[in-house]
Amino acid sequence: MDKAEDPIEQLEAYDGELPIIATNRNQWFGGKARDQGRLDTLFAASRFEDVAYVDIELETARAKEWILDEFRENDVRLIISHHDFESTPEQDVLTAIIDQCASYGEIAKVAVYPEDLSDTLTLLTALREATEDGISAAGIAMGETGSHTRVIGHIYGSKLGYAPLLDDDSEYAPGQIPLGKLRALVESTRIDGANLERIEAVEDDVAVPSELGLPN
Repeated sequence: MDKAEDPIEQLEAYDGELPIIATNRNQWFGGKARDQGRLDTLFAASRFEDVAYVDIELETARAKEWILDEFRENDVRLIISHHDFESTPEQDVLTAIIDQCASYGEIAKVAVYPEDLSDTLTLLTALREATEDGISAAGIAMGETGSHTRVIGHIYGSKLGYAPLLDDDSEYAPGQIPLGKLRALVESTRIDGANLERIEAVEDDVAVPSELGLPN
């Protein structure tokens, strides 16, 4: 929502079939929203029937835990997310972060910055362990080094995938893969018999075709 000119008006005009994940980031979490009124605008979005999930930062959930119940009263589920734009935490630290996110919301999401490929293995291992422990977790390693985690994360249990539409001319972070290509890659790497939950949703700041689904 922080990158949309008038997100509430756009939500009112939305006539797609897929549910929406609403986010409203300030600059500390990679977005452009001002602190004042940021959560009020996100709460207003949560009142829309098409908004099924709201993504709230772990730091915000910790500081203002009382608002989580208010969001749930609008019949939305919570994705609690943590972003590290500079590094990848050690395995035990990342596991603890995922556990904390899960204690506040229905889905725990982490995004880390890998310095090398071993950091991407740390992320994937944490996702797999969380999934085996019954946590609905999602995660990506950012940048070009972590780009492949967007493709194979579902194998390790990641419940969400993020991708720009091919005809969207917005600026996206390095390592992101256009939706059509990502979907084909995910489908080609599926493992038969994997017990992975399927969640279909689309970010609310892009135009949506009538037929669109995100695997896992």
